[in-house]
Amino acid sequence: MEEDAKKKLSADPDGLLTYEYIANHIDTIEPELPWLVENMERVDLTGQFVISAARYLFAIDPTAFAPHIDRLIKAGIEKDREHRYLGDMLRHMYGPDYAERSEELSATDDNFRRIYKRLFPISAI
Repeated sequence: MEEDAKKKLSADPDGLLTYEYIANHIDTIEPELPWLVENMERVDLTGQFVISAARYLFAIDPTAFAPHIDRLIKAGIEKDREHRYLGDMLRHMYGPDYAERSEELSATDDNFRRIYKRLFPISAI
């Protein structure tokens, strides 16, 4: 990543520029991804773009990007206080039947459990 790009992304006001950089450079992004994720965590105050980035990386290659996806999801859980984006992430990453599989998913995936509890605080899990 060139220093000019890094400087521009450091001034990203909300995470959109960083998300676009990831999307536009997906084939060569691996070495810079830790820095880009950290930058998104710093600048995205609502969780919109960290969650979008997690969904995007999950769609591209959930195995190869697993550590980055996990970190983005954790940031999204903390930032999306109004629950605007977490529900879509559940459907996208865990399938439309996530509610029926909530006990199974909660037992095996801490991020799922945390999101589900945040969205459905009086649920049985």
